Amino acid sequence: MTFRTLFALALLAAAPVQAQQAATPPVEEGGLSGAVSDDSEWQDLGIAIPAFATNADVPTPTSAGSTASLGQALAQIITADLRNNGLFKPVGPESLPRPAFEHVQAPEFAIWSGRSAEMLVQGYVRLNADGQLTVGCYLYDVALKQQLEKAGWTVAPGEWRRAAHKCADMIYARLSGESPFFDSRIAYIAESGPKDRRMKRLALMDSDGANHRFLTTGQATALTPRFSPDYKSILYLSYLDGKPRIYVYDLTTNSQRLVTQTLGPTFAPRWSPDGKWILYSMATGGNTDIYRVPASGGTSQRLTDTPGIDIGGSFSPDGSKIVFESDRSGSQQIYVMNADGTNQQRISFFGGRAATPEWSPRGDQIAFTHIAGNFRIAVMSPGGGELRYLTDSWQDEAPSWSPNGRIIQFFRTERGSGKASIWQVDLTGRNERRLSTPGDASDPAWGPLLP
Repeated sequence: MTFRTLFALALLAAAPVQAQQAATPPVEEGGLSGAVSDDSEWQDLGIAIPAFATNADVPTPTSAGSTASLGQALAQIITADLRNNGLFKPVGPESLPRPAFEHVQAPEFAIWSGRSAEMLVQGYVRLNADGQLTVGCYLYDVALKQQLEKAGWTVAPGEWRRAAHKCADMIYARLSGESPFFDSRIAYIAESGPKDRRMKRLALMDSDGANHRFLTTGQATALTPRFSPDYKSILYLSYLDGKPRIYVYDLTTNSQRLVTQTLGPTFAPRWSPDGKWILYSMATGGNTDIYRVPASGGTSQRLTDTPGIDIGGSFSPDGSKIVFESDRSGSQQIYVMNADGTNQQRISFFGGRAATPEWSPRGDQIAFTHIAGNFRIAVMSPGGGELRYLTDSWQDEAPSWSPNGRIIQFFRTERGSGKASIWQVDLTGRNERRLSTPGDASDPAWGPLLP
């Protein structure tokens, strides 16, 4: 749901309202072995990623085909992960010789130094007797002729892409010193149909847009999803026959439970970092205020009580504060308050309007939508200073952070057509990319790193 929709609904609800009535888990994996703020140090680092080797080229029950084809696909995914995050410029398997299986742990460094590679990623894939796949991944420093890191995973055939993301995470963490984020998933709202009868379904995909699936049928409108801190469920808002309900969708059982059915138009439910509370906004009695309710259900507690429209944003990583938007000053601006609703203070004073704030998982920045003509994704410090724009398109909104706080995801609406799509941008603002989805997409939410 866009900020404009949120405020339009809230304005419609400003008059007194009458009460309304209310997958298979990932395979556990075992390893073989156990902040970049300026990316210039890494931009020219040459990383060679040839196709992964195999001990025997045999068919596999995967979408990639045989073990040889799977080795090629693994290297392609790792290359794409490392290229798309904006820190590295890897060379993928298409232009590189595939190493022999016996050379995976004993690289021919002369070949790679001759290709001006500074880092080398080699690996293997093996089909086990039980039908599972074992994938090994090794990172080498070519100049020093040393192994820097290694890891391996045994995965079900349907989870083979996770092994590639895990390998990319290992490389990223070792070379950058940052926490990884590739082995994660994204929830969003898939949109289809004409504007006057728009179908909005809850959907899920990998961080690179693969393994897409719909979680709801579209019979009820789904809005503003967010992953639980433990990654087991997704919180979202549902409207059926105009009645708002907050649900938690269990990703293990593919079932959902009702948290609360509210009395008035409701917006933007969000988890607390410990998973014990759910934050949401509700319009009633002429005001839109922010509430919190136990995640298990129960009595809601109102946190704001001022004239105007207050819409919850997100908790700080330590759970002590909440950033939110409010028009109490006459236009939409960003405010911060304690988790119990005390000490409410405005922090945005840079002109224009500000909406849809979300706290970085690092706690050092707040991403939001800045509206001054165009809609742009921006970041600022928790105190409201150090404003920086990351995008400059016609309508970019609803930022959501990657698990490591380095990439921001948002959705972009095209001028004229009104088509919406999901994009990502890094904190430099120089590396944008669009994620592929089956149709229009909005309200993205990036989940934590998969266990």
